[in-house]
Amino acid sequence: MIDRLEKESEMLERHLQVLRMVIGNEPIGIVKMSNETGYPHHKVRYSLRVLEEENLIEPSSQGAITTERTSEFVEELDDKLDEIVTKIDSMRIEDSYQE
Repeated sequence: MIDRLEKESEMLERHLQVLRMVIGNEPIGIVKMSNETGYPHHKVRYSLRVLEEENLIEPSSQGAITTERTSEFVEELDDKLDEIVTKIDSMRIEDSYQE
C-alpha cells in the first residue's frame, strides 16, 4: 500500500519536473529533457503523454510547448499540494497509537 503511494509520488514528481522544463525551455524535445534530468527517454515520453492528456502541453515541430491551461494549473498546484499534505498528515497513526 505505502509502496504504491511512494511510486505514485515519484511519478508525479517526474511529471512536474518535465512540465517545469517545458515551461522554462519551450519548445523542448525528449532527448534534451532526458539528458538534463537523467530520466530514460521512455519515462520522459510517458510524462509528456500524461501532460498532453491533461492539456498542459502540446507537441510542436520543435518539441513540447505549454498550452493556455498550463498557467491556470501552475497557479492551483501549490494549494492542491498543500491539501494533499494535510490529508497525509491526518493519516498518521503514531500520534494516536498507544502501546
